[in-house]
Amino acid sequence: MNEFAILTNRKRVVIALVHSFVFLGIALHGFFSPRLALSLHAPGAVSSMILVAIYVIVASILAWLVGISRCAPERLYFVLCTSSASFGLLRTIFGDAALPAAQYLRVVMLTSAVVVGAWIFRSFSRPVPEDALSD
Repeated sequence: MNEFAILTNRKRVVIALVHSFVFLGIALHGFFSPRLALSLHAPGAVSSMILVAIYVIVASILAWLVGISRCAPERLYFVLCTSSASFGLLRTIFGDAALPAAQYLRVVMLTSAVVVGAWIFRSFSRPVPEDALSD
């Protein structure tokens, strides 16, 4: 059987799925509002720098989770989340004009993460065969 390192029970998977849905909603909202390249002298530069810092922290933590994941479904889930956060970071720094695919890839990666997360959740929802209980 798959041995999960982080998503070890249904509760953790539900929490991960809720986060994925929330960030998918944020990504969809950002999909319809274009981003300009980061400028340190433009109005809103401080909020953009805060957003960059948040993306760096989130992407770093997710990359660490990829590293400690044990099985393929769990690793795939965190790779998709990490890539989405990384595309969000690149989009914030360079803007949509320089990196037009980033907004699309971010939504695709998070949608895929939701699908993989639902698949993982379903694996915890299946009944355990009686032969496994006797071991």
